[in-house]
This record gives sequence, C-alpha cells and structure tokens, in this order.
Amino acid sequence: MEFGPDENQRLFDAALRGFLADRVTVDSRRAAAETGGDAALWRGLCGLGLAGLLVPEEHGGTGLGVFDAALAAEALGHAAAPTPFLGTAVLAPLALRLLGAKAQRDAWLPRLAGGEIRVAAAFGALAGTTGRCALRLEHGRLSGEVAGALEAAEATHALVALPREGMALVALDAAGVTVRPRRSVDRLRPLADLSFAAVPVEVLAGGDAGRVLDAGRVVLAAETLGAAQAMLGKAVAYAGERRQFGRAIGSFQAVKHACAEMAAALEPCRAFVWYAAHAQDRAEEEPEARMLAAHAKAHLDEVGREVARGATEVHGGMGFTELLGLPFWFKRILANRQLLGGPERCREEAAIAQGIAAA
Repeated sequence: MEFGPDENQRLFDAALRGFLADRVTVDSRRAAAETGGDAALWRGLCGLGLAGLLVPEEHGGTGLGVFDAALAAEALGHAAAPTPFLGTAVLAPLALRLLGAKAQRDAWLPRLAGGEIRVAAAFGALAGTTGRCALRLEHGRLSGEVAGALEAAEATHALVALPREGMALVALDAAGVTVRPRRSVDRLRPLADLSFAAVPVEVLAGGDAGRVLDAGRVVLAAETLGAAQAMLGKAVAYAGERRQFGRAIGSFQAVKHACAEMAAALEPCRAFVWYAAHAQDRAEEEPEARMLAAHAKAHLDEVGREVARGATEVHGGMGFTELLGLPFWFKRILANRQLLGGPERCREEAAIAQGIAAA
C-alpha cells in the first residue's frame, strides 16, 4: 500500500519549511512566548493557504486531507512555530465538515479559510484530560466551565466538546464568557480556562465527535515527530562541533551511541504517523483508523520524550538555555504529550477500539 507523500505534497512540505526557516528564529520564539503568539507569522501562513488546508474548495479552501495536515504539522513542529494551527486549521474545519449542517458549513468554513477567525479547542472530558469540565447545554445556551482550552491567546472563538455528544462553536467576546489565561509548559501554545453563563452557541451535532479527536491526535503526533527530528539534528550537529580532550564529542562512543539510538527510535515513527494520517482520510472504510490514531499519539509521546531528554543531554548544560533554543522544542514535546489525552489514555482507547477492553 502506498501511503507516503506524492510529488505535490513533497513540494508543499519543502515550501512550508523554507517559509518557516526564514521567519521563525530564537528571538521570534522568545517574543511569542511573552505575548502568547506571533500574529504576523500566522498571517503569512494564511497567505500560503494553511488556514484553509482542510476547508473544501467550494468554501474557499484547498480541500486537502489529514495527511496534508500531518505534513504541515511536522514542519511546524520542526520549527517550533507559535501558531494556532491545531485548533483553527485542523479541529475547527473538521468539526464543521463532520458534524455541521450545510448552513453552518456555508457560514463558518469561508471565515476559517480566510483567516478571519481563530479557534481555541476545549475538548475536556472527550479527550480524557484532567481539570474541570462541567458544562450544561440548555435551549442552545451553554453554561459551566472547562479548563485548559488550547491555543487560546488571540482566539476569537472556541470549539467546545459538549457533555453528551457533539460540539459547539462559541464567540469568546460574547456576553457571559470569561477567559482566564493559565500557565502552560509550552508558552508558544497558550492555555486558558473558560467559563460560560448561558451563552448562545452554534451547536454541531451531526456526527461522531470522536473522529475530530482522532485527527487531532494524529496531527499532534506529527508535530511531536517534527520537534523530535529537530532536536536530534541539533544534537548531532553539536556533537560534531563541540570539542573536549582535543576531539569532537561525537567521536566518543557514549555520545555516538546515544545519537544512534535516538535516530533508530525515530526512523519508523514517520511511517507510523503517515499511515495513521492516511487512515484518517479513509476513516469510513478503514476500521482501524481510531486505533491507529491513538497508538500513533501514544508512541510519539513516548519516543519524543526520550529524544528530547537525550538531545538535551548531548548538549550538556547548554541544552537547558534558550541561547540554543532547545527548550522550545523540549517544552513543545512535553506539552503535546498531555494534549488531547496522554499516552495512557490513548492506549486505553486503542484497546477499546480493538475490542480487547470494555468501554
């Protein structure tokens, strides 16, 4: 089975990586960490069509799939780019496509494709995340609170998983909405706690909300893969430059083996993520799509953490300073590990999907 990128997808990947290499630097990440985002970078990415990646052509997007979103996420992770890609360009368009009525798709998808709105994601209990999630939907109005909404800085709307089924889009500037920023491991992906007091919402209840979660997990796995690849590349380069006892430290067996083990652990991960993304684009006919999404997220969570640790150790004490930039990738990997469900939760759901555990 062929599930790798074709020539057009490779060109897209190369163009995106080139764009990010020119615009994302250690200084720009530091600035984004202080403000919660990089609006100019996101405008540039919207100009490349990234916001409309999953939006159908009839609504102003490019009509691509989860596989293309995974390629983009891998490039964004490699650059540790501060963007609202996950919520705005992946979860919100998919929720509208899979759960929304035609009128809702017609109203919202063009706005997403044009970069007019930015969407935070508050999935709460759907993803098995810890923290408060007590919501009530009555007569089209939402009340309650949810903790840890993703990519909340500068967001105009939130995509909220509802208590029983479906999702809702809510304007964050509506009366009755309270947004409280909270500390996050990854300052380039800000979190916030949201409270709602009888706020009118756009209810999306026409399908399986779990499919949106599955796609989000695959995209997060791809982002972790890209971040881990960047850290490994930096570790190998540093080992070739840093000299000790008259030799490059990369010539010492312990350092050489550490880099080789990280490379060996990462090598099969790309095919794993690609196949999981390929399955998402054929979820209706691929019975293992949910299981693959959960396993891909869990596996990259574990491998990514080990690569982040090993690459930092190769750099020694310098690896913990922002001078070299490693903490940005390190924190992205650690934060991704818990977003949309940690590895333990994902493996439990994979077991349920395989029929070897009870729901």
